[in-house]
Amino acid sequence: MDLRTFVDRLDDRLDTDAYADVDASANGLQIGPDSGSIERVGFAVDAATATIDEAADAGADVLVTHHGVSWGGIDHVTGMTYDRIAALVENDLALYVSHLPLDGHAELGNAAGVAEAIGLADREPFGALGPVTIGTLGGTGEPLPPETIRDRLDGFEGSTGGTRVLEFGPDRIERVAVVTGSGADWLDEAAAAGADALVTGEGKQQVYHDAREAGVTVFLAGHYATETFGVRSLQSLVEEWGLETTYVSHPTGL
Repeated sequence: MDLRTFVDRLDDRLDTDAYADVDASANGLQIGPDSGSIERVGFAVDAATATIDEAADAGADVLVTHHGVSWGGIDHVTGMTYDRIAALVENDLALYVSHLPLDGHAELGNAAGVAEAIGLADREPFGALGPVTIGTLGGTGEPLPPETIRDRLDGFEGSTGGTRVLEFGPDRIERVAVVTGSGADWLDEAAAAGADALVTGEGKQQVYHDAREAGVTVFLAGHYATETFGVRSLQSLVEEWGLETTYVSHPTGL
């Protein structure tokens, strides 16, 4: 497949342009030629030298990640930025990135994957960020104790088995909001939407008091652990296109 065709297909499916004004990440093809033939695609959560090297060793022509190397532009190509770009160029490996578009996609996104894994149904868009959303909100089907949801989160790839729970909501949880990664800022929206709980990756100091006063339970399941779902979904999609794939698992424990 031609690289440009590959990029255009992903941009279209993920609605990349809709997030251009709200995402610091330079989504789409971050590094690579305008065209070229690709046969194997690597997938990873982070674009780091470790994942780049492993994808190159597997013979990938392009690496698709959630976190890329350009956040608000690159002023100086030095240090770690230089090392990562050099690893890509030296291995003739293109880099495609999807940050917020891959968080909020209703079918392929990280939040959708988390919701599916913990058994949420009747889902709707959640996590407003300007004109777009980056999360999802759904029901558990039957009231669940917080321990049940925590145990499901502890089973995620990259989880250390230590999901932190700020248990300030009801004893039985029925509605859950999900914003993966660093999503504690959407606690107020979760409370306003009638959610009993918010699932995210990592928290901030203030989320403790906000959750306590709002009466919402917060699950902090790990940034990496909540953001493997999107790239995994893209891997399955790309395999349907007839391309070979490889997945690079490199959990951070964070």
